[in-house]
Amino acid sequence: MIFIINITHIITGLNLGGAETMLYKLIKNTDRKKYNVEVISLKDKGIIGPKIEQLGIKVHVINMKKIPTINNLFKVRQLIKDAEVVQTWMYHADLIGYLATRFKSNMKVLWGIRRTSLNREENKKSTLLIAKFNALISKKIDKVISCSIAAKKSHINFGYSKDNMMVIPNGFEMNKLNFNSEARYKIRKKLNIENKKVIINIGRWNIAKDHKNLIEAYKQVEDFNTHLIMIGPGITKENIELINLIKKNNIKNYSLLGPQSEITKYLSAADFYVSSSMSEGFPNVIGEAMACQLPCVVTDAGDSSYIVDNTGIIVPIKDSKELSKGIYNMIQLPKKDRLELGVKARNRIEENFDIKVVTEMFEEQYKKIFNLKTK
Repeated sequence: MIFIINITHIITGLNLGGAETMLYKLIKNTDRKKYNVEVISLKDKGIIGPKIEQLGIKVHVINMKKIPTINNLFKVRQLIKDAEVVQTWMYHADLIGYLATRFKSNMKVLWGIRRTSLNREENKKSTLLIAKFNALISKKIDKVISCSIAAKKSHINFGYSKDNMMVIPNGFEMNKLNFNSEARYKIRKKLNIENKKVIINIGRWNIAKDHKNLIEAYKQVEDFNTHLIMIGPGITKENIELINLIKKNNIKNYSLLGPQSEITKYLSAADFYVSSSMSEGFPNVIGEAMACQLPCVVTDAGDSSYIVDNTGIIVPIKDSKELSKGIYNMIQLPKKDRLELGVKARNRIEENFDIKVVTEMFEEQYKKIFNLKTK
């Protein structure tokens, strides 16, 4: 006899973002013969909501404003009346999930931690207040699931209970992440970099990504027949601060391409990936690069070193000299060795972070909290 578990996911909103995309991938791969799934968005359906509905999953919306009301809470409480597991994503949803399930002893609650930094510079005051309240009640939750080791550590330091917290990393759809030789040829020809050793960095213009570190490190290796591709929101010629940084370091061989939708094509055009961040959680783009068979040079920010492990080069944060050494060492690797490292990188992602593997980790938790056999 198959024991079917009713799961309701509660998420703050369903616009494009890391948590929202991960929820979609998790639902897409959840065994529907064993789990009935529904989703509650505290805001609206956004971009991801219709995609979830196309999977045959009900998506309920609360249309909550900035401050949740009693009516919002009662609506959520009504929608989860048949749930056995309530899984929440991000602080606001965590709090609402806790309040909505109080005095319902038959329901199990799993919180989702997605953020690493809890400092005042990178967070709204209201967000920190909710996170602090959540920390006080976290010991009452059946399981708190962090997407990264770094986030787990920072939340425990912030006051979250360590006894019921665990890490389940983000998962990757490996069938959508592959090296594309045709795209490599076309992009390199378009940018006139066919004979260059191409370095790529992807990330929004943000202090945490430490583009200053990247530019200063690249300055020291640019003359070794290289070209730097930078992609992400704010990574354009209109970004005066970035352009001034490039000019100050006298960088010549670079392309600023702004945000791009088909990232795998650009990853395929590069020879290796570089992450210069000073702060990270679980950086998806490193996993995506590795899945496209790119070896990586990364700073030891968040879970970067954990993801890369022995398939690339890891250097300290905020140290452009060490980053340049790491880049130089990757440049000097014989092509054959670099390609072999890229294959090894993809294998690591496939074995440890494939969405199917990650989904099984979540499903094991669903079973464990009901004392069911996990295998």
